[in-house]
Amino acid sequence: MTILSFFSRASRSFNGYPACSKLLVLCTLSSGGLVAYSESQTDVSNTSVEINAKDCKKRRVVVLGTGWAGISFLKDVDVSAYDVQVISPRNYFAFTPLLPSVTCGTVEARSIVEPVRNIIKKRNGEIKFFEAECIKIDAANKKILCRSTFDNNLVGNEEFSLEYDYLVIAVGAQVNTFNTPGVVENCHFLKEVEDAQKIRRSVIDCFEKAVLPGLSEEEQRINLHFVIVGGGPTGVEFAAELHDYVQEDLVNLYPTVKDLVKITVIQSGDHILNMFDERISSFAEQKFSRDGIEVQTGCRVISVSDKEITMKLKSKEEICSIPHGLVVWSTGVETRPVVKDFMGQIGQGSRRVLATDEWLRVKGCADVYALGDCATINQRKVMEDIAAIFKAADKDNSGALTVKEFQDVVDDILERYPQVEHYLKSKHLSDVTDLLKDPEGNARDEVDIGGFKLALSHVDSQMKNLPATAQQVAAQQGAYLSKCFNHRQQCEDNPEGPRRFKGSGRHQFHPFRYKHLGQFAPLGGEQTAAELPGDWVSIGHSTQWLWYSVYASKQVSWRTRVLVVSDWTRRFIFGRDSSRI
Repeated sequence: MTILSFFSRASRSFNGYPACSKLLVLCTLSSGGLVAYSESQTDVSNTSVEINAKDCKKRRVVVLGTGWAGISFLKDVDVSAYDVQVISPRNYFAFTPLLPSVTCGTVEARSIVEPVRNIIKKRNGEIKFFEAECIKIDAANKKILCRSTFDNNLVGNEEFSLEYDYLVIAVGAQVNTFNTPGVVENCHFLKEVEDAQKIRRSVIDCFEKAVLPGLSEEEQRINLHFVIVGGGPTGVEFAAELHDYVQEDLVNLYPTVKDLVKITVIQSGDHILNMFDERISSFAEQKFSRDGIEVQTGCRVISVSDKEITMKLKSKEEICSIPHGLVVWSTGVETRPVVKDFMGQIGQGSRRVLATDEWLRVKGCADVYALGDCATINQRKVMEDIAAIFKAADKDNSGALTVKEFQDVVDDILERYPQVEHYLKSKHLSDVTDLLKDPEGNARDEVDIGGFKLALSHVDSQMKNLPATAQQVAAQQGAYLSKCFNHRQQCEDNPEGPRRFKGSGRHQFHPFRYKHLGQFAPLGGEQTAAELPGDWVSIGHSTQWLWYSVYASKQVSWRTRVLVVSDWTRRFIFGRDSSRI
């Protein structure tokens, strides 16, 4: 039996047992054996669900999007209790933090994607998936209109509609061009897997064009000038990846032009990575300076043509232009058209992003939830409810609040208004009752409504927006919402949330609370900066290995985990692939 036929028969045998864990043995004559164990059914319980007549009474949940938020929700929602349907124009989940690595061949595109059907087949029940794009949300009739994204030569209707009982909007956001002329026509974006693949081909094209005979040195310099607009995490990581790609691989393949390559990062603010700790921002700028990556801060791009990029220097109020071979635009995101249209229907047309409450419910629309980059939580202010809080705490209706009465509602206040906790930390107060002290810091036995308002008057200043780190915020929101759906029935009878200060009883669920787990900024040269919980900043080679371990563990499946690690290993041994594929 040949090795090929052996693996063919083994593959067919394993496919016959989809509920079993798979053991893949890769043997080579030269290097011995490698054993990789993959639990392909980690999310499947041992019990099976019988399809019966009562399934027809399930409430229909329609999920829009298969990004971090959508997939996180689908992995945990109880499909035995709901009829779940998924709509997305792409039939895979992509591990977006590694997109910059795809642009330079450090990691292959297929290594960071997992087909949606592979994910949903592991669930104990049926989840329907439709590869299409939602083009309109009809909130009044609880319907969505969708359009397929396939070639026109295929038969069948292109458009269809679906009804829903609950709608989960997790469509993410699109690149924000700020209506800058020429950006759409002449810039590359780095938002999708296809974008990364296109950049990879274009980088090689720039080098191949530069070594053609008959070009002057100036023309070669222009072709090899790579400009990144935006000094955020994505732009900085791509610049670092591109620098490593050039210095470690391409200079050996294109030795005649190795001294003509230039990488420029254009940032409108005063520093790159300005959402990180200033120590990280400073280290990144110093490292880029040592590596020869030019960082131009305080520059606003006003137009981009096929040959040059025009920008305005804020400090001098001057306008200048620089030639380029390739421009990557990475300046932030904006709301998608379907969400903008929906916002107009429900009275949020003047907002920049869809607003939800602390339970991720869209404000102004029943039974609709929004997660991830397409929405933001509109945290309620303490001062809006200050009179109701005082009245609820003042049990004896004396018109004065004692420390004991305040302590009885403290836990509910801290859960309902997280800005109170942030304020305590900012003022280094050990206990929430310290808020009731007089201006000199002396303890008081009781406080009236005026004093109570004064004590909490500055708390709302600590309200903060959630960071735009999709792999953290969106994933946590998806897991939180699935938990709410799973406990919806029991929480209707026994609410688990904080006390309602305006009204009676308690809120049905605990409000969503984001837990910051840190963020990374790879800076090239096997060095990474990390901002970790507890204001801990770590920079260097050891942090790079922490980055490797965290990103490998965060992969959505064992298949992608093995592929990503093998890609990193291949790069260490053989270097990056420079073929235009």
